[in-house]
Amino acid sequence: MPSSQISGKAYHNATKHTYFSVQIDPNYVDASTQPSSFKVYPKFYRRVKLNLNNSVHAFISLTSAITLEKVYKDGPYKLRVNPSAGALYPTEVYVQVRGIEGIVDGIYHLEVENNCLTLIYELIDDGLESYIIPGKSINGFIFLISCVYYRSSWKYQNRSIRYCFLDSGHHLGAIAASAYLHNRDIQLIFDFDKLTLISDLGFENKEFITACAVSGEIQDKKIRRLRLKVPFVSGTDYFESNPFIEDAYQATTLEKSRQQKLEYPQFDFDRDKFYQTVWDRRSIRRFRKEAISQEDYLYVVQQLQQPIPTENYEEIEIYSVVHRVEGMTPGLYRGTHLVKTGNFSEKTGYLCINQAIARDGAVTLFFVSDYLNYQNAMQIAGFLGQRLYLTSNYLGIQCSGIGAYYDDETQELLETNKDVLYGMVIGI
Repeated sequence: MPSSQISGKAYHNATKHTYFSVQIDPNYVDASTQPSSFKVYPKFYRRVKLNLNNSVHAFISLTSAITLEKVYKDGPYKLRVNPSAGALYPTEVYVQVRGIEGIVDGIYHLEVENNCLTLIYELIDDGLESYIIPGKSINGFIFLISCVYYRSSWKYQNRSIRYCFLDSGHHLGAIAASAYLHNRDIQLIFDFDKLTLISDLGFENKEFITACAVSGEIQDKKIRRLRLKVPFVSGTDYFESNPFIEDAYQATTLEKSRQQKLEYPQFDFDRDKFYQTVWDRRSIRRFRKEAISQEDYLYVVQQLQQPIPTENYEEIEIYSVVHRVEGMTPGLYRGTHLVKTGNFSEKTGYLCINQAIARDGAVTLFFVSDYLNYQNAMQIAGFLGQRLYLTSNYLGIQCSGIGAYYDDETQELLETNKDVLYGMVIGI
C-alpha cells in the first residue's frame, strides 16, 4: 500500500513501546558516531551577525539561542531555548525577511552555533508565500521549521518520527515566546505545500519541513514561487536513510486537519522575568518529592488552556496524574475534573519506562488526541509542552518532557482510547 494511503495512526501504532519491546531492544548507541547537530552553509555565503541590541535581531536570535554549554567526556553539548529529545536537536530554522529595514529581502538560514543569519536566497518578486498563503505577501517574517531527521533516528530509530514532530512543536513554542517578549503576534501554519517547497529548497530526503510561523503585515499581493532552486547543503556530516520515517512524514503531510477560527492567547507574564525564564529553562532530571501549591498548579492549567494561534488545529486533551499538590486529592484528573482517586506515583514511574522523574514529581501529565492529522497533533502537543515548560519555570517549578512510555498501558491508566502523544512532569 502506498504510504499516502497509510494513516498517521498506523505509524504511531508502529512505534509503540511495550515492556517487552524495551527489554528486547534497549537501543544503546555509540556516542562517538553521533552526527553533527548544526547545519552550516559554506563560508562564501553572505551572513548577518545578529546584534542583540537590535530588536529585530534579538527577536530572531531568541527563537533558537544557545543558552548553556555542558562538556562531557564525549564532547560539548550546547543546550538551547527549546528542549529536544536526547539533546539531539533535529530542527532547523529558516527565516524569510521582507520589508525590514537594514536586512536584504531574502530567505536566511538561522545559524544557531554562530548566532547569525546566512542568506541562502535573495528575493525579487518571489518567495515562500506562494507555497504557504497563496495570493498574499508578508511584510515581516516567515519562520520555517525543518527537521534533519537523521540526528534523531541515529539514536531513536523509527520512534524518532514522534520526536521530530514534538521537537518542531517545541521550536514553534520558542518562536512564540520570543514574539511575546518582542511585542509581536505570530500565526502558526501547518497545512501548506510542504512537498513542493522541500523540492525547491533542495532538501532532497535529508530534511523535511514541518510548520511555519508568520509574523508581520499580510497584504493581498501575488507572489510567485522561487524562481531558482536552492543549492543542497546537508544538515549532518553523514546520513543514513530511514524509509519508515520518510514514508511516515509524507503520509502525515498529506492528511487533512481540523480547522478553527484564528484566536490569539493573552498572557500577563512580567516580561523581564519571562525573558530570564526563557534563558534559564532546563529539563530537570531529579525531583525532591515535594508538593507544589494548588494556586500554582491551577495557574499552569489556565495557561495551557489559552488559545493556540493557528487555523489548522487538532484538539489535545490533557490528563494530569496528581501526586503532590497541596489541597488536591491525589488521583487522575482530566483538566480539573477528578476521574479517579489514588496514589499512582509508582504506576506512572513504571509506565514512563521506569523513569524516577515520573514517580517523584508533583504532577505527571499526558497529552492525548483523537486527531485527523498526526503530524499537526504531535506538533501542537510539543507547542503546549513548551508553554508548560515556560509557565512552570516562571513560577519556580521544574519541568521535564517524557517521550518514552508504554503506550497501551498508559491508555489503560487514563481510561481513554485516544492516542497518547506526549508525557510531561512538573514538580520541585
